[in-house]
Amino acid sequence: MRLMDFHFEGPVVEWRGPAPFYFVAIPEEDSADIKFAAKGMEYWGQVPVVARIRDTEFTTALFPKDGSYLLPVKDVVRKSALIEVDQVVAVALSVGRQ
Repeated sequence: MRLMDFHFEGPVVEWRGPAPFYFVAIPEEDSADIKFAAKGMEYWGQVPVVARIRDTEFTTALFPKDGSYLLPVKDVVRKSALIEVDQVVAVALSVGRQ
């Protein structure tokens, strides 16, 4: 399986539900390209990805939201990369699994 690479920046946002969750919103134009690249890899609308923020690489699945995607940032990733809520981060993302 060939991976597609994307690079974008966005602020880390917190969603408070039963537990806090953290996300980076993916820009609309990148979301459209990701949706095209992920054909056949999606499950329940989610897209498996490998992401990197600073020196921390992690696997997750993008959440669809209002025609775009959200990149979940696990708390362990956020803490190890020293990321704060509302901080703008640069993200490198590959669609699929390695």
